[in-house]
Amino acid sequence: MKKTVRDVDLKGKKVIVRCDFNVPMQDGKISDDTRITAALPTIQYLIETGAAVILMSHMGRPKGKANMEFTMAPVAERLKEYLKQDVKFVSSPVVVDDSVRAAAAELKPGEVMLLENVRFRKEETDNDPAFAKELASLAEVFVQDAFGTAHRAHASTAGIAAYLPCVSGFLIEKEVKFLGSAVEDPKRPFVAIMGGAKVGDKIPVIENLITKVDTLIIGGGMSYTFAKAQGLEIGKSILDADNVGLAGELLKKAEAAGVRMLLPVDVICADDFKNDAKKAAVDVDKIPADMMGMDIGPKTIELYKEALADAKTIVWNGPMGVFEMPNFAVGTRAVAEALAASDAITIIGGGDSAAAVEQFGLGDKMTHISTGGGASLEFLEGKELPGIAVIEDK
Repeated sequence: MKKTVRDVDLKGKKVIVRCDFNVPMQDGKISDDTRITAALPTIQYLIETGAAVILMSHMGRPKGKANMEFTMAPVAERLKEYLKQDVKFVSSPVVVDDSVRAAAAELKPGEVMLLENVRFRKEETDNDPAFAKELASLAEVFVQDAFGTAHRAHASTAGIAAYLPCVSGFLIEKEVKFLGSAVEDPKRPFVAIMGGAKVGDKIPVIENLITKVDTLIIGGGMSYTFAKAQGLEIGKSILDADNVGLAGELLKKAEAAGVRMLLPVDVICADDFKNDAKKAAVDVDKIPADMMGMDIGPKTIELYKEALADAKTIVWNGPMGVFEMPNFAVGTRAVAEALAASDAITIIGGGDSAAAVEQFGLGDKMTHISTGGGASLEFLEGKELPGIAVIEDK
């Protein structure tokens, strides 16, 4: 068990918190503030306990340079609205300078300040000890609450813990609780759903889950690589050609482990990669040479819903088709609705699955939606994440 903000006395202390405020922006405005609202419980707890709170995060990819297109200023404004108090934003091209140090030194209990984008410094992603030490010099305790970047060993996620005691915030605590218990001690039957385009990205996860799940459901673009591994023709469907052999090996591993591995039995094909393309539902072994699979078909939807009906733990990572196009979102929506109606513990592994669930308005029906796509995948692989490894044990 890792220490959390509840396990240390923070009253009157300067606390630096690594959040994940990497929010999408459109025309200089925040288009989705889910990551900001996810951080609020930790921030509000720190304010209420009388800590002086210094927040830090990255945004976008400024590539180690001070690029004001990626400034944290809009985040500071949104935080003011939610916290209903001032958030001191001290913008510096080097993140930490004399004006930032002075503002941090003057920060009183219950007050909040936000640093500039930590990736304005190349040293951030290099996990440079000198930069980590600069960040640490502003505070007395480090709170790690950025699950979305916990799989990266950066100065603000891991390096800083060499200079300050480190505990987790509530968001990391929740992620570790749900993802950890799903992988290590799931209520059974345990069903995992893996979708998305590339098999290569998910092979280590599938390998780890084969040893843990009762049923493994495969959908999305990667299912055509599995179809190819079974000797089927897939027309113009997406293919991860380098991993056809590995897909075949995974099928054998699942069989050897006694795991039920479900693949699409029918698919929705289209003659072009666009929403209004000509489409048809065909059995998976009858995909026309001039068409591509874009979604799971109606028979597959029923098969998958049946497999989910008696599940007690469900982990879902990756859509069933091109859900961004309404005509090919049927399969992904059906799976999301099956999870929403289930009494199982339902865990959505970030990324596109989380986006789909929110798009369908079903987010509040899920037990837990992970805030980190890449981090949740690595967690499900059984890897130790650098940003979590540095948190002190109880």
